[in-house]
Amino acid sequence: MTFTDPIVGAGVAGLPVLFDAGGVTPDDALKVYLARIARHNTELGAVLEIDAQGAARDAAASAVRWRAGAPLSPVDGAPLLIKANIAVAGLACHGGIGAYRDAVATTDAAAVAALRAAGAVILGSVNMHEGALGATTDNPWFGRCRNPWNLDLTAGGSSGGSGAAVAAGLCAAALGTDTMGSVRIPSAYCGVFGHKPARGAVATAGVMELSWTLDHVGVHARSAQDVGQVLA
Repeated sequence: MTFTDPIVGAGVAGLPVLFDAGGVTPDDALKVYLARIARHNTELGAVLEIDAQGAARDAAASAVRWRAGAPLSPVDGAPLLIKANIAVAGLACHGGIGAYRDAVATTDAAAVAALRAAGAVILGSVNMHEGALGATTDNPWFGRCRNPWNLDLTAGGSSGGSGAAVAAGLCAAALGTDTMGSVRIPSAYCGVFGHKPARGAVATAGVMELSWTLDHVGVHARSAQDVGQVLA
């Protein structure tokens, strides 16, 4: 998809250029993405929870670093969304399972903690196929996630919310998990870039297990460069 808003069009890799120039701040980027979620998510069903307060705090801190010319990394200030089976402190980590909807994480998963340490702004959590075992994200507890290219079509799964959110411009990039294709399938269905890293490249601590020998944390983004920056 082509986005007319320069912040959304920048993806991940283009945001440092905007921030460094001084005309756009991480606070501005956060506001744009939150507005897009409010406008589009009702029909898409991609985003489940938003940590508006935490995201605002982290975006403000990122803005201070960019003004000082001292960003923590190329993803400093980039608004990201996280699959609901990856722990985000203060949000439910339920894996798309209704019985666990009130299981609030007390700490971040290792991958989320690493992104926060790099300055990324964690927006919230996204929908997924129940238990991460399926390829449609037609979730009986949290609703159907639709494909932003055609609302009558599936976004794929199990990381359907991640793929749909990236394709619809609801975040700069998103984390998903891949056990048997769950990053690659929705990325293909939604027309975005998805990467399943090599085993051990991204820590899986804090991820609800489907198969501990096969589970991987992966990245969904709108370009290969964006994927690389988040993965790094």
